[in-house]
Amino acid sequence: MGSSSGFHGRRIQKTGGSTFIVSLPKSWVTGRGLRAGDVLFFTPRSDGSLTVFPEEGQRTEEVRRTVVVSNDMAPDHLFRILVAEYIAGAPLLEIRASGGRMHARTREVVRGFAQRMIGPEILEETSESVVLQDVVGANPLPIPSVIRRMHQMVRAMQADAMTAFRSQDEAIARDVIERDWEVDRLHWFVQKQVTTALRDARTLSSLGLTLPECATYLLASRVLERIADHAVRIAETVQMLEREKPPEAIVGELDAVAESAARVLSQAVDSLEAKDPSAANAVVDDAKRVERERQKILRELSTKRGRLAVGLAYVLESLERSAFYASDLAEIAINHAVANREAEPAAAAPRRGEARPAAQGPGA
Repeated sequence: MGSSSGFHGRRIQKTGGSTFIVSLPKSWVTGRGLRAGDVLFFTPRSDGSLTVFPEEGQRTEEVRRTVVVSNDMAPDHLFRILVAEYIAGAPLLEIRASGGRMHARTREVVRGFAQRMIGPEILEETSESVVLQDVVGANPLPIPSVIRRMHQMVRAMQADAMTAFRSQDEAIARDVIERDWEVDRLHWFVQKQVTTALRDARTLSSLGLTLPECATYLLASRVLERIADHAVRIAETVQMLEREKPPEAIVGELDAVAESAARVLSQAVDSLEAKDPSAANAVVDDAKRVERERQKILRELSTKRGRLAVGLAYVLESLERSAFYASDLAEIAINHAVANREAEPAAAAPRRGEARPAAQGPGA
């Protein structure tokens, strides 16, 4: 049969007693350099389709990407470029200086990047370039486990940020700020795994997830990363207040809001894992109660002035945003639960030439 809009139609044929065969498009076979006797692999998809790919001597682990950077590039700009290359998923990444020799500052950014990320290790260095190799390769960490780990880290950061704020402890505040990198690197790792899975069916198969599930966990990862940013913002108020102690009464009320925000976040993660839309809906309702608590505290903050008022407002806003992000995660959980719900089997359509059954009335 012919092809239309890039889709190839092939009629199923039967050989022998129980074997079905389908011919392959010649252009696809020749374009892949295949010939008779080569082995093909089939991966079933959740929608009932099959992904076909050949056995290859060289898999994507040997793909090499080269990025040319300028020694004059700002360190944070260079770091963002490297993160984007990491998410793109090339197992070998060569960073080459455009002007010949790579400056020490540029090399320091590349080394710092390799130390912060999951997978990249320095494979070789020359005066002009650095080559990074992804040592994680085809043995990825389970993405649901990464999400659970991110949640544990975010919860700890939230608790420690409030402790630092309550006691005005700069050491704890700095520790919270530094741990934000741990959450970031896990989020970037999830992005890399999902991006690779979209491109390579074998990676998707190794993850043990469907593409919709990958999208769900990527959204969840982004939400958790945002909540971690707000924990950092709370910790940063310690330096802003310059050891000025906030009123005990307001601190107690903020602690109550923090507990509510942490609770709804845990419930949202649990509902995502359990695929429980009822529990997720309860999280959304609980998150709305944080708004009412916020309004009460805002009225009290209106009597404060100066640096203290600004710091308290920052903490309150970050707690509220954390609760709203938990609500977003709960909505993601609802969508995930509905998408994974088994559809009721529909009545089989009659074959061509067969009559549809007549409608039966009550009591028939």
